[in-house]
Amino acid sequence: MKKIAILFPGQGAQFKGMGKDVFPLFPELTELASDILGYSVERLCVSDPEGKLRYTDYTQPALYVVNALNYYNLKNERPELGDAHFLMGHSLGEYNALLAADVFDFETGLRLVQKRGELMARAREGGMAAILGARIEQVRQIISDHHLDEIDIANLNTPTQAIIAGPKESMVAAEKAFDSSGFTYYPLNVSAPFHSRYMEDAQAVFVRFAAQFAFRSPKSAVIANYTARPYENNAIEATLIKQIANCVRWVESVRYVMDQGDVEFIEVGSTILTKMVKEVGSERNLASVGLS
Repeated sequence: MKKIAILFPGQGAQFKGMGKDVFPLFPELTELASDILGYSVERLCVSDPEGKLRYTDYTQPALYVVNALNYYNLKNERPELGDAHFLMGHSLGEYNALLAADVFDFETGLRLVQKRGELMARAREGGMAAILGARIEQVRQIISDHHLDEIDIANLNTPTQAIIAGPKESMVAAEKAFDSSGFTYYPLNVSAPFHSRYMEDAQAVFVRFAAQFAFRSPKSAVIANYTARPYENNAIEATLIKQIANCVRWVESVRYVMDQGDVEFIEVGSTILTKMVKEVGSERNLASVGLS
């Protein structure tokens, strides 16, 4: 029997007009979200008249809400998806995975995400870049060879796509190093080095904020970005918090789920993660026949 894994995208999947089909289907949740946030989340997502959707403190709660409504709508259409074997979210999307696993309710998740977005938006003095075409071993070797000690690996998205993060001066040096090595260095439009050691102050504040909420045991296996393994019942809050200042281990997470048998991956509201999963799967298939 084929198992099901539901995927929830994170920051980068947002776009003007998102959610326009699902906001009218869930008026009470839409109103609740707007009351919590202090502005119309539907207006922000659908028309974005003030151009705020691209800012982290607006992007994160907006995407959380749209992901949630898209998931609820999908579950109404396909009730069997409510019993998915695996739930996975990339960075911000992990909050939607935990919501789908009934670890917390919609309101709690939104308040957590709102605070997370605020804290991450306050962080400055750094940047992030995608390194395309390089394997993780090559990325690590270049960082070592060029003594880029202030650079962290923030995301491992596919076998040939990593995200690095660090202070601005170090990112300039990293660009030169990766360019000279023949790999594509693509700067990301972010205000800070997310998922790196430089987010530890924000993480410390988030610890205190998250302490006021209760977390239930997940009803399905939620794969944690921090460990690339299912959340453990006695460490849910701690594991989620550590995500802020640590690498998103997406490749390992996908490989773990693929190793559990015949799995169908279904992405909510986007195709970004689906493309990553296909690349991971393609390499895995080649390896199984000795071609990689």
